[in-house]
Amino acid sequence: MSTYRVGTVAHVCQRLAIVPIDGAQMPAIGTVVVDQELQRVGRIVDIFGPVSAPYAAVSPTDQETGVRLIGQRVYAR
Repeated sequence: MSTYRVGTVAHVCQRLAIVPIDGAQMPAIGTVVVDQELQRVGRIVDIFGPVSAPYAAVSPTDQETGVRLIGQRVYAR
């Protein structure tokens, strides 16, 4: 199972963690998202924004997890 960087969580909005995508690969909707310790923290539910600077909306496993992730890098698994 490969893991690649999605980006750094910018903020939480309407219970979704918003991540500017800065990795080389574009994750798919439904992709599992993990933290640096490879612990599952959520799932990508939407990709939005301009093609040149897309964002991922991540539904965290719980609201506490979403807030804890602000400023942290997350990865697709």
